[in-house]
Amino acid sequence: MQNIKIVFFGTPVFATTILEGLIQANYDVIGVVTQPDKIRGKNKIPSYSPVKELALAYHIPVYQPVRLKEDYQFLKDLHFDLLITCAYGQILPQAVLDLAKINNINVHASLLPRWRGGAPIHRAIINGDTKTGITIMKMVQKMDAGCMYAQKEIPIDHHMNTTELFQQLQYVGKDLLLETLPSIISKANQGIEQDENEVTYAPNIRREEEKIDFNKKCFEVHNLIRGLAMTPGAYCFFKGKTCKIFQTEFSDFKLSCSMEPGTLKIQDKRLLVCCADGYLEILKLQLEGKKMMTAKDFLNGHKIEQLEREQLL
Repeated sequence: MQNIKIVFFGTPVFATTILEGLIQANYDVIGVVTQPDKIRGKNKIPSYSPVKELALAYHIPVYQPVRLKEDYQFLKDLHFDLLITCAYGQILPQAVLDLAKINNINVHASLLPRWRGGAPIHRAIINGDTKTGITIMKMVQKMDAGCMYAQKEIPIDHHMNTTELFQQLQYVGKDLLLETLPSIISKANQGIEQDENEVTYAPNIRREEEKIDFNKKCFEVHNLIRGLAMTPGAYCFFKGKTCKIFQTEFSDFKLSCSMEPGTLKIQDKRLLVCCADGYLEILKLQLEGKKMMTAKDFLNGHKIEQLEREQLL
């Protein structure tokens, strides 16, 4: 495959696994496009994206246009065969898609046509899906609407959070892409069209969606918490300060919850919170200005009789 010239578009850790898979499979990645550096801290030190760091380690030229639709002459000069994207972070204009001599490929973290958009992994867990996967698809102008070349399904355990699912899917994506690329390049794989009647969307998570509503049922609260763990984290308020909750479990405490939603209860040294249909056990949380802690550590720092008069809002 050394004669196939690839330009790779990607930004976060998830995309590094895909890029490194291509490199180690001896594909000729002649350029990497990623998001501009972020400036962090008082000293304004530039922070590279994970994809940029990997590309530099392999001595691959890196390009970081602020607005791709206005700055893509460098792509014209590369004369590449394949454009492969994975979690790049900008919409690719048609003028860029037209530059690839063979095809434009996207590695998408859902079983399309379910969960088109920027947050398919978060949405799958928040929704309580029991399965998800990877789709290798053709890039077209319409978001995640191209034909599908291959899919791989994996189960979602009810304990699994978004970070854990990200880690699994990036390797599924790498393997599936490498399995599928030869048939795409040879044009033996023409793909199948998506069923537009089955489309659902996965827009990026809004700040207001990160707030926990204890008026909802236990399974809805549990799914939100694991769907936002470990980043950005679902939050509520404890004594007027932000409290993020990162891990919960369905409680076997059988008494019905007659208290106000959000009310705390301590049972057998376990931290429980009242939801619409019962109690949910809190396992890991983080108070504003503090490090993440276990429920046990949280209880050790508070008097039980005082906690049971408190409410998470």
